[in-house]
Amino acid sequence: MSWFRCSGWAVSLLVFTLGCDSLPGKPLESARPVNPIDVTDFKTLWSKQCAGCHGAEGKLAAARPMNDPTYLAVVPDDQMREVIASGVKGSAMPGFLATNGLGLSAKQIDLVLAGMRKSWADPKALAGRRAPSYLTTGQGNVAAGQAAFQRACASCHGPAGDGKGGSARGSVVDPAFLALVSNQSLRSTVIFGRTDLGMPDWSGYRTGSLSNQDVADLVAWLASHRVEFPGRPYPGRDQQAVLPARENSDG
Repeated sequence: MSWFRCSGWAVSLLVFTLGCDSLPGKPLESARPVNPIDVTDFKTLWSKQCAGCHGAEGKLAAARPMNDPTYLAVVPDDQMREVIASGVKGSAMPGFLATNGLGLSAKQIDLVLAGMRKSWADPKALAGRRAPSYLTTGQGNVAAGQAAFQRACASCHGPAGDGKGGSARGSVVDPAFLALVSNQSLRSTVIFGRTDLGMPDWSGYRTGSLSNQDVADLVAWLASHRVEFPGRPYPGRDQQAVLPARENSDG
C-alpha cells in the first residue's frame, strides 16, 4: 500500500508540474504586458507616441505630417533623430529619448525612423526638383517676406495672413499659433506645405517656385508677428478699457 501511495503522490506531482502552465485563469505568455521600453513594432510605437500629434496614418493632424514623401526625401535621419530625441525648444514638440524608463530608447527612435521610411517614403518624390535648404542658411528680410506673402500666399491666407479675404480658413499670424511653433517648423511648412490639407509645397505655387531666399523672408515675416505674451489681454487692446468691464461682470 505504501508503494501505491507514494506512486500516487509522484503522479500527482508530475501532473501538477507539467500542467501548471495551463491552469485555469493563468494568462498566456502572449497576453502578458510588455514593458513599453521593449516594444519594437512600428505601428505600436507610432500609435502610442506619435499619432496624437502627427495623425494615426501620419497625416491630417495638428502637427507636421510625417506621411509626406517629399519631406522624407529631403530631411536626413540624423536631423529627424535629433528632433525626436531632444524635441524643439519653445514649441509643442517634446523630446522622447528615454529618461528614467519613460520615453523611447535610442533603438526605438531608429525603429520609428525606419518605419516611417518603409511606410511612407518614395524614392521618386522629388522627381528632379531641388528643394530649398531644410535648415536656415541666411537671414530673412521682413519687408521682402511680406511682398513674397502677397505674391504667393495671400490668395489663400488673406492679404494680412489672418484668413480674411482668402480661400483658406484660419490665421497664420495668430500669436497663439506662432507661440507653439518654432521658426524651423514655419520653414518646413513653407517648403513642404501641408499637402494633406491642400497646401502646396515650394514648387506648387501658381506664381512660381519659392527660392531659398523667399523661404527665409517668409519665415522672417511670419515670425515678426510673435508677441512676448500671447493670449489675453489680446495684443493691441486697451487693457484699461477692458478691466472695468471685467470687474463689473463679476458683480
